[in-house]
Amino acid sequence: MMKNIKRFSALLLIGLFVFTFNSCDDDSELFTISNSPNAAQLADLNFTDLTLDPVNTNNPAVTLNWAAADYGIQSSINYAVEFSSDDVFTAPAVAANVTGITTVTLSMAEVNTAAGNAGLNPFELKPVYIRVVSSLGSQTSEKVMSNVIQVNVYPYFNYTFNDFYLVGDATAPGWDNNNNNPALFRDASDSNVYYYTGRFAGGGHFKVLSTLGLWQPQYGTDDGATVGANLGSGSDPERFPYGGGNGIPEGYYTFKLDLATNTFTFDPYTVSSTSPASLTLQGSSTANVAMTPLAFDGHIWYAKSVRLTPGDVQFATGAGAMWGSATSFSGVATDGGGSIPVVVEDDYDVWFNDLTGRYILIPLNL
Repeated sequence: MMKNIKRFSALLLIGLFVFTFNSCDDDSELFTISNSPNAAQLADLNFTDLTLDPVNTNNPAVTLNWAAADYGIQSSINYAVEFSSDDVFTAPAVAANVTGITTVTLSMAEVNTAAGNAGLNPFELKPVYIRVVSSLGSQTSEKVMSNVIQVNVYPYFNYTFNDFYLVGDATAPGWDNNNNNPALFRDASDSNVYYYTGRFAGGGHFKVLSTLGLWQPQYGTDDGATVGANLGSGSDPERFPYGGGNGIPEGYYTFKLDLATNTFTFDPYTVSSTSPASLTLQGSSTANVAMTPLAFDGHIWYAKSVRLTPGDVQFATGAGAMWGSATSFSGVATDGGGSIPVVVEDDYDVWFNDLTGRYILIPLNL
């Protein structure tokens, strides 16, 4: 009996081995491609300059056509359309990926993004070099580069942020909607959230405006908890922070506005530092610009209509501190925090809060 069991076990193991071997062998599939695949041939464009439209960004900008690459086998071929700022494609940017087709139409926004990723600055007509990279399979193996064509591209910059300003008898400008109204400081990681930490005058109230010189859109609160708005066709909301009623006790507060949830907070703030004797905006983007503190609150600094070019800036105190950060347009600067990137040339209103390190650079023409 024992011998029969052993004989059966041996036969079972042999059968499993043969089944496994045959299964592995059946799953294998071999392809043989040409030793020298023929690259795709990208067709020339019938124009030399392309000015991108910042308004109709979904409109077609350019259609690229090419003759298919030939690998010597029947297989769908992948194509990546690459943009570069130089003809050797030192740092290419992928504008599109397609499979099995030999044409692609790129929108204004897609060309603008790819040109920017390739290193072109907005508002400058510069050459873009374009090629098609073919490959096979999900691993994009056997890459072959096409010929290169060139077109001059004039990119735009799409400033997608909203900016907001204080108005009211608890704030520096009073109830004047165009009186150097302090800007709210936008959160660098959440563009729906804004902060303002500073002095609020006793007995007063305030509202928030989105455009200097205009009363709508305007934001306030009717219940002291949620944000109300008149975007231009409704009735004005009551004043922050209590929905009207009694004014604010004199002091320093942090106002936080969240337009995604239509909520706000207004909390007392303890001042534990003094303002620097002077503050200068400096860096590769500008000549040194002396910033001015508000007479109403010396912790809030500003510089108006400063021309900044692509590069970087920092806030330098007279005592030698250098305040900066890694986020463009808005963020929280710290002493030794690096340089703030300036990504597009324009005239800017620059605001800085020395209590919190928050800053905002507001372009005036984008």
